[in-house]
Amino acid sequence: METIKVKIINKSHHPLPSYATPGSAGMDVRAYLPDAPVVLKPLERALIPTGLYMQLPHGYECQIRPRSGLAIRHGISLVNTPGTVDSDYRGEIGVILVNLSNEEFTVNDGERICQMVVKSYTRVDWEPTDRIDTTERGDGAFGHTGVN
Repeated sequence: METIKVKIINKSHHPLPSYATPGSAGMDVRAYLPDAPVVLKPLERALIPTGLYMQLPHGYECQIRPRSGLAIRHGISLVNTPGTVDSDYRGEIGVILVNLSNEEFTVNDGERICQMVVKSYTRVDWEPTDRIDTTERGDGAFGHTGVN
């Protein structure tokens, strides 16, 4: 397993994102709401600050993903999942939470609101052409294999 050094500024008073277990791929990220909690009404969304700023190495991205516990217990997810933090972004990491339940949900300061996964990526160099190889699937799109 590869490890990399990532520079990070933490303007919150919360611990840095961390792995919960040795096998965890994602690190828990906490809300930074020093002034007041945020109440999400049903189907409401809000940008939740984290107080985190980082400098990813070139060739890496940070994916922001929902926490399964918040999703199953409270219907809380992310609007753009996974959210992507690019290596050249230097602003505060914000998390767009959405309440998909029928009940209000209060986001408190320090609450674990999402997971962060740092991944390497590959860039594409397009090769324009007039023809691409055929496959057994062909152009079969959504639901083309039927329902089981």
